[in-house]
Amino acid sequence: MADMSHDPLRRAVRLVALLNLAYFVVEMAVALRIGSVSLLADSADFFEDAAVNFLILAALGWTAVRRARVGMLLSAVLLLPAAAFLWTLWGKLTHPLPPEPVALSLTGFGALAINLFCAFTLARYRAHAGSLTRAAFLSARNDTIANVAIIFAGGATALTHSLWPDVIVGLGIALMNVDAAREVWGAARDEHREALTPQP
Repeated sequence: MADMSHDPLRRAVRLVALLNLAYFVVEMAVALRIGSVSLLADSADFFEDAAVNFLILAALGWTAVRRARVGMLLSAVLLLPAAAFLWTLWGKLTHPLPPEPVALSLTGFGALAINLFCAFTLARYRAHAGSLTRAAFLSARNDTIANVAIIFAGGATALTHSLWPDVIVGLGIALMNVDAAREVWGAARDEHREALTPQP
């Protein structure tokens, strides 16, 4: 008989994965059009979130050991936005033009709406399936913070006509994801060790 205990979680994770994948396409297109470092880093974050949630969907129902190993893999996936930021920053510094501030803020508002919905959807399940759902919840939570910063970066860019608000927010997004990767790795490592320890 199929395990029904994970069915509500599966539905929530599937919905979050699809929403993240859809907004990745939107944000990437806007980022490339207006030349925004922070939006490009955040779009990579949406792609990473989609990947995280699709992996969680596949891993639900696996043994504790296999789930912990997937959690370790997800900690590496969480580093993708940091890598995207470094790559786009290099290009930005060679062509130092500020992004279009209105499009930057509006896209940030859209991203915030998606991520708030995802964070609230996953919040009730963050203690389920160990490091897997913890990774998804942390990603959604961090993204809401990043999106508020992007909105403010749009306002600061409009006032200063400088590329630096966009660059600083992009750096913050990268650092938050490095910290989330560290936290998920630690949780997954502890779960793996506990699952392999013989029970008395």
